[in-house]
Amino acid sequence: MSAITLAAASLPVQRAMPLKLTASNAAHSPRNVAEEVPVALVYDGSTHAVMMASPIDLADFALGFSLTEGIVRSAAQIQSLDIVEHGCGIELRMWLVSEAGRSHRERRRALVGPTACGLCGIESLEQAVTAPPRVEAEAEWTADEIRAAVESLAPMQALNQMTGAVHGAAFWRPGEGLAVIREDVGRHNALDKLAGAMAREGIDAASGIVVLTSRVSVEMVQKAAAMGAAVIAAISAPTALAIRTADAAGITLVAVARRDAFEIFTHGDRIAAMPRAATARQREIAIHAG
Repeated sequence: MSAITLAAASLPVQRAMPLKLTASNAAHSPRNVAEEVPVALVYDGSTHAVMMASPIDLADFALGFSLTEGIVRSAAQIQSLDIVEHGCGIELRMWLVSEAGRSHRERRRALVGPTACGLCGIESLEQAVTAPPRVEAEAEWTADEIRAAVESLAPMQALNQMTGAVHGAAFWRPGEGLAVIREDVGRHNALDKLAGAMAREGIDAASGIVVLTSRVSVEMVQKAAAMGAAVIAAISAPTALAIRTADAAGITLVAVARRDAFEIFTHGDRIAAMPRAATARQREIAIHAG
């Protein structure tokens, strides 16, 4: 008999029976565990990447990944999507319009490289971190709105509440609250799913706050910039390169966000309670960080 059984049909969750040890007892105790499967992103018959992901909201994942990785400029450039399940994983088969397909094939030819490296196919160190698109947004946010956005995320993470093992990415707007939320075992995947959902619903990413449960690495900032997000609020800390990238992209980066405090790393002039003189000093720190 398998040690894992199906726990919930509506969410990618399995039921395990681990042996729980305490100071006075040892007994098997049921626990929900998050499922993860290989998900292949296939364009015009060619596999571009295989990600370990939660098998939920995969149409959003396909669109969001395509947008944040620059494979397409809009959802209209994806002619069709088929979600094909196999015994060993799932394929997201996309067919692109001719222009996007041609550009993708040319890009793939330029990225042929050894599969063992961390950033395969790049020809120079400069290509490892490309310049992000610049985000222009005049809106201001209050400290209370930042706190409200961050606090709204955890209660809506249904999958994480069951398993305690997945990341969340959400979009919060004043007067509306949490407009969209997506979850995944991978932090990049959760953000891609959010990007896809927002693109499908026509939501302007500059009109609110992108909220993350994960640390903020450079890839997360690059994806947020591709979405057009003006503000990122994360529970965990950023890397030095993420700070420099957010500054270059014009993104307000808020991190280490808690109920009673948060830290503003870049473009604090969008936060109403932040003095202008302090934001100038923050930019200087961001530029020279790391």
